[in-house]
Amino acid sequence: MTFLGISGMQYSGQSLANSRILLAEDSNVFTSMIGTRLKELFGIEVEICRNFEDLQFAYDRSAEPVMLAISNINLPGAENGEALEYLVDLSIPTIVFTGTFHEETRDKLLTKDIVDYILKDNVFAVEMLAESVCRFLTNHRHHVLIVDDSPTARALLSSRLKRYNFRVSVAENGAKALDILKKNSDIGLVVTDYNMPDIDGFELTRRIRSVRGSHELRIIGVSSSSNRLLSARFLKAGGNDFMLRPFIDEEFYCRVNQNLDTLIQIRSMQARRQETAVKNVA
Repeated sequence: MTFLGISGMQYSGQSLANSRILLAEDSNVFTSMIGTRLKELFGIEVEICRNFEDLQFAYDRSAEPVMLAISNINLPGAENGEALEYLVDLSIPTIVFTGTFHEETRDKLLTKDIVDYILKDNVFAVEMLAESVCRFLTNHRHHVLIVDDSPTARALLSSRLKRYNFRVSVAENGAKALDILKKNSDIGLVVTDYNMPDIDGFELTRRIRSVRGSHELRIIGVSSSSNRLLSARFLKAGGNDFMLRPFIDEEFYCRVNQNLDTLIQIRSMQARRQETAVKNVA
């Protein structure tokens, strides 16, 4: 299957048809649109739950694990968010699809460690939802390395990335990071702090770039410093992106996605060139 998302994401790989997805939504319009689109794009037959009782029954009736849930905040029989609490308590990864949104709602949603939230307030809502579903179901193909000497920072970034279904490795210093990279050629993204005791983020980036180019691996630098020139120094050292802490979840996930999307596009272009070269030789 091949999929090109609204933000530029592209996926070409095995079918996602075997993914069990629950759709907790009482709107006939949206259940029809979402069900049709996910079937059309990925071959996924979603299980529709129009109220809280349906949701509980859907979970209980089958031993097959639920890979992902798509849920409105409020459902008939769960008008105060009980459906979302139910899914979170069961540790089911959940994308919230809602028309009710403000800052307080956002903060509450993110404390529940949901995968993502999509607003119903635009014509691209279902397409954005489809992309979010595809990202979650396919993010496991990406291996990300986090490098930070702070255990708290490592744990925070690791939990964020694992919430999105990425494979994650962590390193407490630059030397350990280089060792992990040497043993794991599948790592496609490094997120590294700047201020580290042995090898700082700049030097780590330079050493990585001496053996692996941007077409093989992307590097995002992060720092809590107020020095605005750090971004320029990271980019000149061979980094691809830079973020100042504290950053919000949505921004972090977006920047990670953008860098990995670029990496996939580069690899696809290289593959097409190789195919063309082989055909020309033949």
